[in-house]
Amino acid sequence: MARQMSRRPKSLAAFRKQLLRWFRANRRVHPWRRDRDPYRVWLAEVMLQQTRIAAVIPYYDNFLRHFPEVRALAQASEQDVLRHLAGLGYYSRARNLHRAAKEIVERHGGEFPRDFDAVLKLPGIGRYTAAAVLSIAYGAPYAVLDGNVARVLARLGAIRGDLRAPRQWQQLAGTSQELLAVQSAGDWNQAMMELGETICTPKSPNCEACPVSGCCVALKRGLVDEIPAPRKKRAPVRQRIEAAVLLDKRGRTLLVRDPGAHDDVLFSRMWQFPAVQTAGNDGAELAKHLRDKYGFAPIALTELALAKHCVTFRNITLAPFLARVSELPKIAHSRALLLSQLNRVPVSSATRKIAAAALDAIDSGVTDRGRARNGRAS
Repeated sequence: MARQMSRRPKSLAAFRKQLLRWFRANRRVHPWRRDRDPYRVWLAEVMLQQTRIAAVIPYYDNFLRHFPEVRALAQASEQDVLRHLAGLGYYSRARNLHRAAKEIVERHGGEFPRDFDAVLKLPGIGRYTAAAVLSIAYGAPYAVLDGNVARVLARLGAIRGDLRAPRQWQQLAGTSQELLAVQSAGDWNQAMMELGETICTPKSPNCEACPVSGCCVALKRGLVDEIPAPRKKRAPVRQRIEAAVLLDKRGRTLLVRDPGAHDDVLFSRMWQFPAVQTAGNDGAELAKHLRDKYGFAPIALTELALAKHCVTFRNITLAPFLARVSELPKIAHSRALLLSQLNRVPVSSATRKIAAAALDAIDSGVTDRGRARNGRAS
């Protein structure tokens, strides 16, 4: 499409004008659009990766209250940064934000770099994020390409096939750059993304409201519902994770730092309850895990309500078990704190669900009459 339009400058100019006019009249109000501060733009772009806008906004506002500028973020501890993003998921983003902030302070004097290659060297930043931040914050002439933009481009040019195939993606990147309204790069990139998010949606696009529908080849050919082709989804994998919520007489529980097999899926090397992936459903493997890994004698485990947790293609069943103990075990890489105060430390959303099941059971008195399994009372 870009090559066709580049032969007709008037059409390309009209296309740009129509899209920018639409965006400036209909742009959604988001906290990161209050100004073009590169720190705030960068923070938003990182948080929005694979995460809905509605979920990001409260985290974004809270994060800025605690880390209002890049030096504050660089000086914070990793644990503090993780704690203020706990529950948002994809925790490598938080670690990379922290590492990148340190590099920005140490190597760039506390200013987000303006050079594209320098930005790409920062932890956690790829071509999309670099282009987004530089164009929005500095007006630099770099076009973005994400899933929303790719879908818009595919429909505009009636492009079939797998858009994520390397060669196809490279061609789309070239088209995106050719279409870029260089003098309004930041607004243009946001307009393309917003068009894909709100009008040119994956299913049931609102073509009647599209400001550039007259340029859409897929619409003219009746192919809007066929483009882009649906991506092949990976077959879902079902997992069961059993977790032990140990509770002493003071209402304290035990959290561990357990860099095990579930890091990338559930706990992200953050504080968690002792847990194990199991094939059974009776708590026996959990009791064995407590004994073998932590040297904790078998105890009475009271089964609590199950919770569901989905991460990409994984459908996970969280199976919490409550164990009342006279004293929490003293083990390495652990800490004790009140079950009701887990927000004082960084924990994943999966750990929050496990804690919520235990608190609900305690509040309703279920654990006093629940079913004990696997072992003797401690």
